[in-house]
Amino acid sequence: MVSNTQREQQLLKRSISGAIAIACLSVSFGLITGSQSIMFDGMFSILDAVLSSLALFVLRLIEQNPTSRRFQYGFWHIEPLVLVFNGSLLILLCFYAFINAIKSLLEGGNPFDLGWAMSYSFAVTVICLLIFIKQKQANDQISSPIIELDIKGWLISTAISGAIFCAFSLAWLLQRTHYAYLIPYVDSVILAVLILFVIPTPAKIVFNAIKEVLLITPTDLDNQVEQLMQQLSQRYGFITYSHYVTRIGRGMFLEVYVVLPEALEHIGISELDSIREHISQSVQQPGLTLWMSVSFCRDEKWL
Repeated sequence: MVSNTQREQQLLKRSISGAIAIACLSVSFGLITGSQSIMFDGMFSILDAVLSSLALFVLRLIEQNPTSRRFQYGFWHIEPLVLVFNGSLLILLCFYAFINAIKSLLEGGNPFDLGWAMSYSFAVTVICLLIFIKQKQANDQISSPIIELDIKGWLISTAISGAIFCAFSLAWLLQRTHYAYLIPYVDSVILAVLILFVIPTPAKIVFNAIKEVLLITPTDLDNQVEQLMQQLSQRYGFITYSHYVTRIGRGMFLEVYVVLPEALEHIGISELDSIREHISQSVQQPGLTLWMSVSFCRDEKWL
């Protein structure tokens, strides 16, 4: 039986192989055609392969070393750090390419070999689309956040290649018209437009990952625990309680402190364990490892 982590590693290996192949193809055709947008596609694929390799390393670390004496809470926090790093590099790449596109427009455009460029963009669009579909179908079964990021990367690659093909097709139609003088600008324009389309995705990824790094509690998760504790308080008559919960990567950390009434001062350990089990079953989410501590006391100073 293949675990989710092992399946994630298999999917990342496939993604890395595809990204390396496309990167080599893109850089080669970028040099042949002189197209900035194709070169950007190649640089995006190279970066995607490097970042996927880093994510693969993190998955192996999590699987082989769930905990250690130095990292007693596991390595879950590394996952959002990887997402922050990955997304930040993608943002920097987009800014760099956007500046080059504007510079090229101001300098009169960028001449390129249209025939080879069209052939390349069509082939890569098909390849990226196939990999995107395969990865998405596989992740529907395991719901991995790292694979979800990888899928978004392939979706972006498909959109980039598809838009490049459409733009080059338009330029081909313009060759024998009065607007042929616009062809050198097509490459730079499509590159600038693509970047404006692409950059919100890594920005959102970085924003969400930073919230996990900073241990910001998701509102929906906090409300879920609060509603659960209110129900238990009504059932058992707790004097008061407090809870602290957050989500880091694929780890959920929950601490609950309950002040028992005098009537429950001598409640059996088995009954307390059943309360713990009820809390655990109510908050557990697929794909997340739960670290939970539930403490019962009679003095409110322990809250």
